[in-house]
Order: sequence, then structure tokens, then C-alpha cells
Amino acid sequence: MTPNEDRKIREKFKQKTWNEIKTNDSWAIFKIMAEFVEGFERLGKIGPCVSIFGSARTKPEDASYILAENIAYELTQHGYGIVTGGGPGIMEAGNKGAARGKGISVGLNIELPFEQHDNPYIDSDKSLDFDYFFVRKVMFVKYSQGFVVMPGGFGTLDELFEAITLIQTKKIGKFPIILVGKKYWSGLFDWIKNTLVEEGKISPADLDLISIVDTAEEVLEVINTFYQKYSLSPNF
Repeated sequence: MTPNEDRKIREKFKQKTWNEIKTNDSWAIFKIMAEFVEGFERLGKIGPCVSIFGSARTKPEDASYILAENIAYELTQHGYGIVTGGGPGIMEAGNKGAARGKGISVGLNIELPFEQHDNPYIDSDKSLDFDYFFVRKVMFVKYSQGFVVMPGGFGTLDELFEAITLIQTKKIGKFPIILVGKKYWSGLFDWIKNTLVEEGKISPADLDLISIVDTAEEVLEVINTFYQKYSLSPNF
């Protein structure tokens, strides 16, 4: 293989030489620090919020979109702001519901080669852009009083299992994790219960970290019951 052919292959698959990796890693530290600092400074002022996750590919006429919008609206009527990934689909629905309810509407955007663009329902002073998924995920976990997980794909599952793992390992305090859509999530939950628990990969008590519901009223009930049960105030 000629040097030119090698270069073309590396460019196609976004591979870098070892020297390029070392150089980029050194400079990336400053970009990562900047994203953390901006996130901490701006999100530390937003107050109690609930994060809503789900597919960016969900259309406005989809039942999941409409439900996510209504969930966000109802949460704002109970004093919660809404945090989403800032993009289209379920994220747009969450921000739209927050805007309709005149509540706090936060968007944590990420640069992606497809699908992601910010939606028009984010508060103008509460839209943040991230290059790094791991920085963005820290912001979701650190400044959310609950996760509402609508039907979604790999990105949604990533956020879901990240939160469960952090709570299970006691790296963060417990907060409500709510899967919305029993039909959509039941297969995954059954596999967790019948395979992971049965084979001893997790404990039966770990199942209590997750609630599965179908309605906006049930989402509110889970969140409110959680904070009453543990005598906690959101954001504390």
C-alpha cells in the first residue's frame, strides 16, 4: 500500500496517526475544560428540572411526540423545568411542551453528522452546544431531578443505562428513571428481569430503579411520590 492510499483509508474511517492522536489529545483538554466550565456556570442557575429523552426521528404527528409534549407541559405546571438534547423529535416535543407551559426550557445540543439540529422551543439563554458526549451526559445527570425516557434508539439507551449504572454503583444520588410506553419497553425490561436477574448479573432490587408508565399523570405521580417518600426537595 502506498502512503497516499494509506492516507485516503485513514481519512475515510477518520483514523489518525499516533502523533496526530497525541497532539489532538493535548489540545482537546482545553476544549473539554471549557465545555465543563460553561455547562456548570449556566446550568447551575436553572433550578429543578427533569430531562426528557427519546428518538430524534419521531415526527410531530407521532403519538410519542404528542405524549412527550404533554408530559413536559404538565411537569412545568408542577414547578419543573425541562432539559432535552436540544434536537428534533422527542427533544423538540419536550422543549415545546415546556415553552407552552411557560417553564424553563433547556437544550443541550451535540454536533452530529446527521439528525441533530437545535429546535426553536429552547429558551434563548439556555441553549448549550457540546462537542463531547461525555461532557453533555455529565450535565444531564448533574442537573436533572428525574429522567423521562420515551421510545428511542441507541442514544436513548446510552443515556438510560448510564444513569442506571451511576445510581446502582452509588456514584450519584438516586433519582426517578421513568420509561414511558409499556409496549415499547416491556421486551427490554423482561430481558433484564428474566436474564440479567436470573443469571445473577444484577440484583432483584436493581429493578426498583426503573418505573414503566404510559401517561403524563403517571410520570408526575412517580416523581412526586419519590421526593415525598425520601423527604427530599428537588435539586437538593
